[in-house]
Parts: sequence; structure tokens; C-alpha cells
Amino acid sequence: MPSSFSRKKIFDFSQLRRVLQYTSPYKKWFYGSITLSILLAIISPLRPFLIQYTVNTYIRGGLNENLSVRDRMIQMIIYVTILQIGILLVETLLRFYFSFITAWLGQTVVKDLRIAVYKRVLSLNLSQYDKTPIGTLTTRTINDIEAINDIFSEGLIPIVSDLLSIVSILLFMFVANWQLTLICLIPFPILILATYFFKESVNRSFIRVRNAVAALNAFVQEHITGMQIVQAFASEEREYKSFRKINREHRNANIRAIFAYSVFFPIVEIVLAFSTGLLVWWGASQVLHLQEKQAASLTGEIIAFFLYLNLLFRPLRLIADKFNTLQMGMVASERVFRVLDNTDIMTDEGTFAPDKLNGKISFEHIYFAYTDERYVLKDITFLIEPGETMAIVGHTGSGKTSIISILNRLYPVQKGRILIDNRPIESYKLDTLRANIGVVLQDVFLFSGSILDNITLRNKDISFERVVRAAKLIGMHDFILRLPGGYDYDVMERGNTLSMGQRQLLSFIRALLFDPSILILDEATSSVDTESELLIQDAIGKLIANRTSIVIAHRLSTIRKASKILVLDKGEIREIGTHEQLMEMEGFYFRLHQMQFEKLNA
Repeated sequence: MPSSFSRKKIFDFSQLRRVLQYTSPYKKWFYGSITLSILLAIISPLRPFLIQYTVNTYIRGGLNENLSVRDRMIQMIIYVTILQIGILLVETLLRFYFSFITAWLGQTVVKDLRIAVYKRVLSLNLSQYDKTPIGTLTTRTINDIEAINDIFSEGLIPIVSDLLSIVSILLFMFVANWQLTLICLIPFPILILATYFFKESVNRSFIRVRNAVAALNAFVQEHITGMQIVQAFASEEREYKSFRKINREHRNANIRAIFAYSVFFPIVEIVLAFSTGLLVWWGASQVLHLQEKQAASLTGEIIAFFLYLNLLFRPLRLIADKFNTLQMGMVASERVFRVLDNTDIMTDEGTFAPDKLNGKISFEHIYFAYTDERYVLKDITFLIEPGETMAIVGHTGSGKTSIISILNRLYPVQKGRILIDNRPIESYKLDTLRANIGVVLQDVFLFSGSILDNITLRNKDISFERVVRAAKLIGMHDFILRLPGGYDYDVMERGNTLSMGQRQLLSFIRALLFDPSILILDEATSSVDTESELLIQDAIGKLIANRTSIVIAHRLSTIRKASKILVLDKGEIREIGTHEQLMEMEGFYFRLHQMQFEKLNA
């Protein structure tokens, strides 16, 4: 993200209000933190004020009094000291609650935001995942949202608290001695200038850090997922160099921020020392020209002002840093809200939700493109009656998988309409539609967890007995029992502890278990060996019996019994008919058949 764009959005108060809207359910906590910041601003200068009062009234004044008066004054000093300790304890307690409430508020808002973002991520069209690296979405859901937490715990509310404290301390100083206050503030223009340059430098560095983190997440996620390819083609060294380059940018961005901190904090200390020096100089010069009684009262002021300056510089040291934290939180919120505002989602405005579908499928002049108007499906029209099995064949890239992707509304179509049981698919509730369409994909994805969780997809309504029946039908029950833990065996991430054929068979159990009205087999036997294929052919026959089925297969021998075969080429229908009809035509399907069996016999 360009830094100029990011910085333009930093002071977008409408966006800040949008972030604060997430505090609405927790208003009492939010207002409580503001109230605590006001109380802390009032309490902080009280201790220097009491010290000034004690020195001037009971210590300097008591030196010239008789013994009995001194005893009473010592007693008053003890009382004031006890009061100071009480104020300190109250201030400590208030700061504890302030820190806890702001941190609690930030984490609670982060929880709600992360849920909202993940819900939106679940509803995005698959085209968004085609265009957006997974690591980038991971950064938005985790790192950027965590930066929004800092708006509350280290940004906005702490800044308000610090500003109130600064104003309160300055008021006490001006009331105590306005001339001395102005003298002490002489070096402040230097501090303001240093703070501005520090803020700008760190802001630019933090933006680079955020961009580098997103790049790192995307790179690492992608290459760990594709590690088999990296190692198979001996690309470790090249990918290692690419990672080092991205990681170097991340380090350099952080070092620039560290350099800014290393310069700024010593400047703050120098300015504080300069102010303290002016305080001592002015106090000493005044003592030389004042009478003894006036000089005595000045002693308490100088001690109090020394404490005031330390209290004043404590928030000034950190306020620029906190402002940068607020800025980065706003930058992160802008990125998060872009995900939340993404309108490329599959709308679910349908209301029709039958328990079961009959399974009649009709495509009417369908045109579909993944991007712009580069159509991968052109004028696709066909009809599948309930209970029929239609096979789709064609060269790679002909549009076979695209047909099943638009059938269960993973992508929207640009032209034409798709009907199921004579109703447009948009009229069905999305959950109902997809629950009635079972899909067995060529590339089976298994989640980290047990075999049982992957089969049921953690649906608690599916009993273990149903899982066992489906596994027995596929012929996988005995194999699963031989695994350590049986159905509780952990398949690890993406099912890497199982072979491709075993993963494919588990996906068959999953499809059987959900008992869909429409079944889609996308190259379902392409990754299965001959023995496993023979094992599941009988199960497939039982699975597609009395069920509308769409079978995509490269092995033409597996689709001879299909009710009809659709032949695709470059997104267009070339032929449609039964195996016998298409062979008699000696057209596109005939040539595919001849080519495949010539390879088998070679």
C-alpha cells in the first residue's frame, strides 16, 4: 500500500468513528476509561502541590517557631505525608483500572471485529481468492486487527489521558507561578519540532513494516503450502534468496523506526535537563534579590516545579509514540474495513428451502467468465432429468470444472440462467442449495484434525453409526480401524499423512454421508490406483442410483453407462449424446476415445 494513501486516511475521523462504533455494546467501559483519564489528570499534579504547600508552610515556616509550634507542624507534616501516600495509592489503583479497562476494551473490540471479518471472508466469492494471496487475508484477519487493539490500549484513550494530564499540570504550574512556568517552557519549541519529525519518520517506517509483514505472510504461507514443488524442483536456494530479500526489507523498516526512537528520546532528556537548568537558574537569581520570607516561599515552588516538569515530560516522551500507534491502528483499520466493505460476495436472497431436491438441472444459454468478459463458458445449454447421470468430457481448460462451480453458486454467471427443479438457483437459500449438492473434487482437501471430523465436517448432528455405515459402503472401514486411533486418527494439515487415493476415498464417504440430491464427481477416480478404483466403482454405482449426477472424467471407460455425455471444447458444447451415439458420429468424442485407447494399448 502506498504510504501517501495510508497517510491520507490517518486523520479520517469518519473512519475513527466507525472503529469507535464497535465500542457501542461496551459504552460503560468506554466512558469509564474516559472518566478515569480525567480523574488521573486531576490527581497527578496534587502531590507536587502538597509538597510545595508542606515545604512553605510547615518546614520553612517551622524553622523560626518555638518548640511547641514545631511539634504541631511536625504532626501536620506526618498528616500530609499520610495524605500523599493515600493519593499515591488511589492514583496507582486508578492507573491499574485504566490500563485494564483500555486493554479489555481493545481486546473485546478485536474479538468482535475478527468475527465480522472472518464471516465476510467466508462469504466472499471464490474470485476474490483467485486474486488475493491467502497470506494477505491472514494478515488482515490477525495482524491488522491486532493493530486496531492498540488504538484503545496504547493509542486514542491513552493520548486523551496524556493530553488531559499535560493541560492539568500546566494549569497548576501557571497558578503557582506563571513567570516560572514560561521560563521552564522556553525549550518546548525544540521538543515540538523533534516530536513532529519523530512522528513522521516512525509513521513512514511503520507503514513499511506493515507492508513487509503482509508480504512475509503471503510468501511464507504460499511456499510452505507448495513446499513439495519447491523441493521436487530443487528450488530451495532460489526461494531462500527471495525470502531473504523480503525479510531484509522488514528488518530495514524496523531499523529506521529504531533509529528514530534512538534520536528522539535523548532529545527529550536534553530538553528536560535544559528546562530543569532554567528552573534552577531562575530560582537562584530570584533568591539573591528577594527578602528572606519571599525566598523561603520560592523554595517550595522550585521543588514543586521540578516534580511538575518530570510529570509533564513523562507523557510528552510517549505521546508521539502513542500518536504513531494511533496512526498505524487507523491504517490497519482502513485495510480491515476494505475486507468488510468488499461487495464481491455471493448474495443469499433466496427463500426457497426444501428438504430435498428432485434433481432436475437446466442450463439456459449460460455465459461465464472469471474476469471481465473473457468467457470460459459460451452459450451452454443442456438438460438433466432427475436421476440421470451426465458425463462431461473435454481437454484441460475446456470449462468442465467451471460448470460445476457455477451450479452450486461458487461463482456468479454473467449471462443466462440455471434452473434446478424449474426454479432459478438464486431463489434457493444458499445453504439449502449447497447442502443438496454433493461434490467430490479431484484435489481433496482435508483439514487438520481427526478422520471423523473431516468426514462429518464437525457436524454434531451426524451420528458415528452413520459414519461407519458410509465407510463400510465405500470399503474404507477396515482400513480406518487399522490406523492408530481409528476414526480419531489425526490426518495432519491437508491430510499429508494419507495417500492421494486414501484422501479421495474419504471424500467419497463424506459425499455419501451427506446424502445429496445432486452428486458431482470431478475427476473423482483420477488419483486412485486400479485396485482402489475397482473398490469404489461399485460404491459409485450405489451412490448415483436414483440420484442426479454429473461426472467429469478423463478416463472415458468410466462414463460409458452415463445417460448422456456432454463434450466441451474451448468453453463450447461440441457434442451431446450417449456413448453409442457419439461413437457413431465419429466426431470430437470419437477422436478423444481413439486417442486415449491408443495410448493405453501403446
